Amino acid sequence: MLVQCNQKSDDYFSETVKVSLRQVGHELLTINNDLSTPVNPIKKLSASKYEISFINHLLIEPSQLVAIIQNNLKKANLPNQYLVEVYNCTTNEVAYSYLMKKQVEEGIIPCANRVLSKDCYYIQISFLNTDKKLNTSNNSYWLLLILIPFLIVVMRFMMNRKRIEKPILVHDNSESIVIGAFSFYPEQNLLIKSSDEISLSKKECELLQILAENKNQTTKRELLTKKVWEDNGVVVGRSLDTYISKLRKKLKDDDTIQIKNVHGVGYKLIVN
Repeated sequence: MLVQCNQKSDDYFSETVKVSLRQVGHELLTINNDLSTPVNPIKKLSASKYEISFINHLLIEPSQLVAIIQNNLKKANLPNQYLVEVYNCTTNEVAYSYLMKKQVEEGIIPCANRVLSKDCYYIQISFLNTDKKLNTSNNSYWLLLILIPFLIVVMRFMMNRKRIEKPILVHDNSESIVIGAFSFYPEQNLLIKSSDEISLSKKECELLQILAENKNQTTKRELLTKKVWEDNGVVVGRSLDTYISKLRKKLKDDDTIQIKNVHGVGYKLIVN
């Protein structure tokens, strides 16, 4: 888990650097009165080294370059110790460079007033101290350690509250039949166990009512089929067995309840 957090932190750091350096490029072009040419995509040369390149030639004044880079990195809350190197595209030689340590007074900034003539340049910035980035990762890790237990507590509270506040759809004047740990409300086609509600179909309800009225006694198959199906002009087939199976599943949370098949006779609702 910690490795994943560090990986995400590195990706965030890299994207933040790219956005910040892209703004540096735009401001350098603006100073050169170039308001239409886009800055090339920022290249990541290594974990701590990035490159800004340009399509057109431009003139660079070191004092402006120092201020632009410092301001944008500060806005992005990036490390304040870095090396800046300006390369000539043709010769690939360093045309200008300086070292920044926390603030201008502590950095090494030579020839700040010397202007680099208009030419093709690319700029490389190397961050010398990535402790700030690592601290961000550690902070994120510890923040997760704090937040996760808190979120778990909140989720449990909400679930318990929802369970407590779950409405019971039983009217005060409704009569219930106790079947083990269940309260059976035939008029509402409803089984209730604690705060859990289980809906029954009409035929499930009719079957359960007959079995409950003859609890711990065998109810003949013919009686069940006649009252639930044949009296309503329906041909049964295997419907009885199917609905008995459904009732068993809905009553399975109470081990003291059993709907037993009495072979060749019918079914018995057994409640211990």
